[in-house]
Amino acid sequence: MKRTSTRLADGREILYYDADDGAARAVPDTRPLDTSATSSEVRRDPLLGDAVVIASHRQGRTYHPPADACPLCPSTEDRASEIPAPDYDVVVFENRFPSLAGDTGRCEVICFTPDHRTSFAELDEERAALVLSAWTDRTAELSAQAGVRQVYCFENRGAEIGVTLAHPHGQIYAFPFITPRTTRMLATVAAHRARTGGNLFDEVLAAERAEGTRVVLEGEHWTAFVPYAARWPYEVHLYPHRRTADLTTLDDAAHAEFPRLYLELLRRFDRLFEAPGPTPYISAWHQAPVSGDGRADFALHLELFTVRRTADKLKYLAGTESGMEAYMNDVRPEDAAARLREVASR
Repeated sequence: MKRTSTRLADGREILYYDADDGAARAVPDTRPLDTSATSSEVRRDPLLGDAVVIASHRQGRTYHPPADACPLCPSTEDRASEIPAPDYDVVVFENRFPSLAGDTGRCEVICFTPDHRTSFAELDEERAALVLSAWTDRTAELSAQAGVRQVYCFENRGAEIGVTLAHPHGQIYAFPFITPRTTRMLATVAAHRARTGGNLFDEVLAAERAEGTRVVLEGEHWTAFVPYAARWPYEVHLYPHRRTADLTTLDDAAHAEFPRLYLELLRRFDRLFEAPGPTPYISAWHQAPVSGDGRADFALHLELFTVRRTADKLKYLAGTESGMEAYMNDVRPEDAAARLREVASR
C-alpha cells in the first residue's frame, strides 16, 4: 500500500491510499478556499454523565447535491471537488464541516471508490482490503494524537439513515472522550471479570458459535451472528476469533479473510428485501479506547444493521427507544439469522 499525504487549499489534510506503489496523487487544490476554521464544544449531561458535542456550524454543510456536483468524486478539468486528483483508489480527508475539530478531536471522510454509482458491496476483495488497511492506518495515527480517547470508523448508507452525500463513503471520528456506548460495555465487561474471572466478549462469541441458530456466516478467523437481544430487525455482529483491542492489533490471517466475509455480509443485506434501491445500513467498528484499564479486555468487532424491517417499512426510534432507550424489536433474532443465511451467495 502506498500512502500520499498532502493538503487541500484551506489547509485540511488529504491522504491517498493506493494499491499501486507507482500511483502519483499529489495534485494541488486550486480552489479559492479560505483557511479552514471550525469549532465545536463538548458538554456533559449532568444527570447521565454522557458527552454531547455542540457543532452549530454544521447547519450549512453540503446537502444532497446532484451527481454531477458530488464533492467526493475526483476532480475534472471542468469541476474541482474535495479530491483534487483525477482518480484515486481510496482517499481520506479532513471533513470540511466536522463535528469534532481542534481540541475536541477530528473528523475525517473516507471514500471507498471514485465510482459514484457503486457501493461497498460491489467492491472487489482487493479494494475492500485496501479500505481495511486505510481504517487501520487512520486508527494508528489518530490514536497517537494528543487528547484522542477513542477512534471510530463507520459507514452510513442510504437516505433513510440520513446520508446527505450518495457517493460510497464512510467517516472516521477521533473522539476526545470515550463514547457512552463503549463506556457501558466497559463497565459490564469489568463487572463480569470481577465476578467470574472470565472475559464476557469471549464467552458471548463462544456461546453463539456453539449454539449456532443465530450464526449467519463463519470463516476460519471470523464469525458473524445476530445477537441474542438484537435491537434492530436485521443486525449482525462480526467478531474475529482471536480477541484484539482494535484494528492496529488485528493479526494478518484475520486481516486477509475479512474482505471476503464482509463483502458477503453486505451483499446479503442487499438481498434481504425486494425493495427499490439498496438496503440502508449503518456499519460500525467498535474499538477499545486508546488507553486505560479496560483496553485489555475489550474485543474489536463490527456491528452492521439496517433500519428497514420489511420492503416498505422502516424501524423508527419512537417513544420507547428515543425517549427511554428501551428497544422493541419486531423481528426475532433467530428468524433474522435464518433469513440472512437464506440469501447467501450461490
